[in-house]
Amino acid sequence: MKILNLGFTSLGLPIHAYHFLPSANTQTEDLIRVLILGGVHGEEVEGVVAARCLLEHFRTNYSLNLNIKLVPELNPEGVLLKLRGNSNKVDLNRNLPTKDWSPIAATERYNPGPAPMSEPENKLLVHLIDTFNPDVIFSLHSWKPMLNVNGDLPEAQIIAEKTGYIIDPDIGYPTPGSLGTYAGIERGIPTLTYELERGIAFKPIVDIHVPAIIAGLKQSEKRTRKHS
Repeated sequence: MKILNLGFTSLGLPIHAYHFLPSANTQTEDLIRVLILGGVHGEEVEGVVAARCLLEHFRTNYSLNLNIKLVPELNPEGVLLKLRGNSNKVDLNRNLPTKDWSPIAATERYNPGPAPMSEPENKLLVHLIDTFNPDVIFSLHSWKPMLNVNGDLPEAQIIAEKTGYIIDPDIGYPTPGSLGTYAGIERGIPTLTYELERGIAFKPIVDIHVPAIIAGLKQSEKRTRKHS
């Protein structure tokens, strides 16, 4: 495991990624690359818990034949302040430079910021996507139980079988500037937005959802790397 400092928020908080690879003897250039994000919305603690538990599992028992970068808290300001957005009150999942980005917020809660990618967190995220070039992205959120898919994601079927969550390519409302649109639709990187049940106790996250994510990642091992 390597700990990477991706950069800093506007308040100077570091954003860390954790890089996991199998044994040093593996030809890593051919490994499927997976980016896992938690804490995009700071108030969605369920996603942070899942990401942190994955981190601990990988740290002590990494047996996947994958090249994984895990960012447990993309929005550390929001996590600490218990806000959906960052300290600028910008929703990071409405701030990405998509073709459908809009300066008009559906409500204050979905504030897209003054311009696409105005926030340092998203500048760092886009740079990470550009440089790491993932084959698949898992983004861990919480709302109503759902596996929102953008792209071909057999991983979602595995997770659905273990959790009972529905798979749906439509989250149910417009999401301009979102990661699913930016990565999944516009860049062709299959993107799973894993909506854990809001308010669920931490124990079922640990006992059910973390193992389900790991099972989904085992399915990712079967992918063929398409991105150079």
